[in-house]
Amino acid sequence: MLVSEVQQGDPIRVSVIDDDPMICQAMSLILTDYSSGRIHVVSTSTDGTTAVERAGSEHPDVVLMDIAMPGMDGIEATRMLRTLSPAPHVLILTSLSPSNTVERAIEAGAEGFVSKTDAPEEIIRRVLGVCEGTPQFNTASQRQLIGDLTAQRPQSRRDEARALLDSPPEREREAVVLAAEGYTNAEIASRMFISERTAKAHLSSASDKLSMGRVQMARLVERADIPARL
Repeated sequence: MLVSEVQQGDPIRVSVIDDDPMICQAMSLILTDYSSGRIHVVSTSTDGTTAVERAGSEHPDVVLMDIAMPGMDGIEATRMLRTLSPAPHVLILTSLSPSNTVERAIEAGAEGFVSKTDAPEEIIRRVLGVCEGTPQFNTASQRQLIGDLTAQRPQSRRDEARALLDSPPEREREAVVLAAEGYTNAEIASRMFISERTAKAHLSSASDKLSMGRVQMARLVERADIPARL
């Protein structure tokens, strides 16, 4: 899976998707006014179908995606966006986190959440962070995610996850494990004594082999119950 990468010095291209036009307008203003030119809003849409159609030509780096929308909801739209090449990073835009939202969003390929009530600086931080390869979860969804991942794992699921992780070569697998532990691309490069570009290449290659995004690979590592590196 080829993931959208922002060239140094270029503004991050963002699309905002929400069925409430006022939310689209508010988020666009925040992203424009508080990012010091680092973010450019390329479009807003009020439904998932339009968002997916426009993304194919607009090539956003990040999509802020509402969940509850008429027609195609945010989960399905996220799933379709992640099949594009390059695929945009998707942050779920929400004010609520129902019990199954985190699980469904991650399975669809989302890399984090942005609350509609977050401070402008926090919203900007999350957009910048996801472009650096770091999953973005607010406190409530992070607790829920940890609960999901630390739930009792059947032996068969653990063995299946370990078998899947054996498919990438050792160095790619090492990068995946470090990413699952929360290290940024730069930190992975430092710990593996490689360039940041090579670290990104390892993760991209592993993503292609596993047909998973970064957050999905992190969940795979958790299911495999691999001990943390010291």
